[in-house]
Amino acid sequence: MEHPTDKVKVLGDSASVLPLSPYEGWKGKTLSPVEFAKVTDILAACNFSEKTHLLTTLATSEAGLVDDEVRRLAWPLLLGFDVKTKIEAGASQGWRELPRHKDEDQVGLDVHRSFIYYPKNQSEKQLDRRKTELSDVIIQVLRQYPMLSYFQGFHDIVQVFLLVLGIEHAAKAVIYLAILRIRDFMLPSLSPSLAHLRLLPSIIYVVDPALCEHLSQTQPFFALAATLTLYAHDIQEYGDIARLFDFLLAHGAVVSVYFFAIIVLSRREELFEIPADEPEMLHSVLSKLPKPLDLEALISRTMVVFIEHPPEKLPFRAWSRISPFSVLKTTIDPTKTQDLQEGQDLFEMQILQLRRAELMQHALKIIWKYRRPAASVGLAVFIGVVSFWLKKDGINGLLAYLPWKVRDFFKMLNKL
Repeated sequence: MEHPTDKVKVLGDSASVLPLSPYEGWKGKTLSPVEFAKVTDILAACNFSEKTHLLTTLATSEAGLVDDEVRRLAWPLLLGFDVKTKIEAGASQGWRELPRHKDEDQVGLDVHRSFIYYPKNQSEKQLDRRKTELSDVIIQVLRQYPMLSYFQGFHDIVQVFLLVLGIEHAAKAVIYLAILRIRDFMLPSLSPSLAHLRLLPSIIYVVDPALCEHLSQTQPFFALAATLTLYAHDIQEYGDIARLFDFLLAHGAVVSVYFFAIIVLSRREELFEIPADEPEMLHSVLSKLPKPLDLEALISRTMVVFIEHPPEKLPFRAWSRISPFSVLKTTIDPTKTQDLQEGQDLFEMQILQLRRAELMQHALKIIWKYRRPAASVGLAVFIGVVSFWLKKDGINGLLAYLPWKVRDFFKMLNKL
């Protein structure tokens, strides 16, 4: 027979043994002795900055950070700031006076479709209030950092932060997340996001070459919705997505890709039942997460594969193809603290890199359009011209040069 003191409850930052009657400060949740011991360790780790590694370990281990009251302290620390730091007077409302962001109309459409699965048992009035708060958090982030590009599904992520951290701290946490953890997804191009997916075949290959071969005719775009939204778009249980966020926030951005690879590997038998020459069917199956997800088993296996096959050792030169400015590389060491200015500088470098890639694509189209055997003689000269202008005047100089001068250059060669 269970004794009334076999379970404990946490009161704020302290703990005491209580009978099983609900305690509102813990939202009626009772903790087993094991859970209580873990919460005590988490709170201790939150109080000492040198114990970041311990906090990461606790967030990864079974049950993660246990409960939202603990997450309110731990998530901000995992993101790089202390929730106890006071917000400057007026800072929380000053964003309303800032210019509208170009994506606010889309934000409104997505917010209208939010809070479908959780929280449960909410009145229409309560849901309307939550949607207003969700809209405020997203728009605050976008107005304060207008270079960020909103993507559909961002609201799925933000609503989890809002439910866990509350309106007071959600915006700051989302800013850190957007600029330091999911920056690649908030650039004006989808290509940095797709670069994440191109790691999947390499991860699958090192564990199961046969399955990798079976999926070789299927592009890894099936993982886009899940990885783009940190799985918040697909996971319908609040407790599950909060627990998964414990894990994802405790590690670098690349771990999310490993996690999806493990999901794929866990479906081996199901996938081999579908012919390899039916990539559309495989894509359809893989784009939907299996239900239910055994999160603890998936997280455990993710860490095993990540440790045994770290990104820099993946085959096919997969890691070397990733931009050095991508969050995949800048967050590879979760214990390394980054500040928002560093994140913004990296954002600018990624923008510059994207524009260079666009220019090279444009240049190749010009080469193709004005191709002739004689023109091939000038290819090396053309590449030298592009490199010269990039070094001399940067992107802006080359932007002014390419549309007209390069075209004239190839017309001249065609006349030779």
